[in-house]
Amino acid sequence: MPIDAPKDPLSQQHGPQPEVEDLVDLNLDEPLEGDLQAVADEVASEYHTQVVPELDVVDLPQPTQGPDARVDLESALSETERQMEELLQREAELMDHQRRLAADFNNYRNRAQRDIALAVEQAERKILLEMLPILDNFERGLGATYQDVDSFRSGIELIRKQFLEAFRRLSVEQVPLQVGDPFDALNAEALTTFSDPNMPDGAVVAVYERGFSLKGQLLRAARVVVNRLQETGKS
Repeated sequence: MPIDAPKDPLSQQHGPQPEVEDLVDLNLDEPLEGDLQAVADEVASEYHTQVVPELDVVDLPQPTQGPDARVDLESALSETERQMEELLQREAELMDHQRRLAADFNNYRNRAQRDIALAVEQAERKILLEMLPILDNFERGLGATYQDVDSFRSGIELIRKQFLEAFRRLSVEQVPLQVGDPFDALNAEALTTFSDPNMPDGAVVAVYERGFSLKGQLLRAARVVVNRLQETGKS
């Protein structure tokens, strides 16, 4: 009976073994001729040599173990907690600073509004206190008895001077514009024109309303009549 060649142990671990080209017929019923060791060597020489490739071994990093690794992890965790506490403390300080700034600004705004309201009130009181004596003189003039028109006119003139003096204390000045002066468009407004040959062209013929300035700035423009001479000699 023919017997297959013995199997290579490596073929059972790494895959199928390549087929043997020739089979040796060992019949135990027939006597063996020659040396048995020579026959075995001849059978073994018939096998094809199979080279098993070597597997590359990759050196993988091994995790750090032991007490040193635990100490490093605890140290990193402690440092992170410390930084978090510092950030939270810094945030609390900034929030407190922002609240203080908001409160200070609100107090400043309220104080400024009170100061403005007080200044306006004081200015109004100052104006009224300047006008009240003038009103008193008007009432005295109405209750007085005048012998003639000139006496009445003199009383009115005194009240007018008092009025202008009160204006001066309030920094209100009269625009110096008189009849006969050239028309000044910066401080006067022309209501109409009039032709007077005795006055130069463009001169102020009459002043309907006086102009006034407050601290050097025009408060009210004067309203006047301007002279315009008619041109002659044209057909």
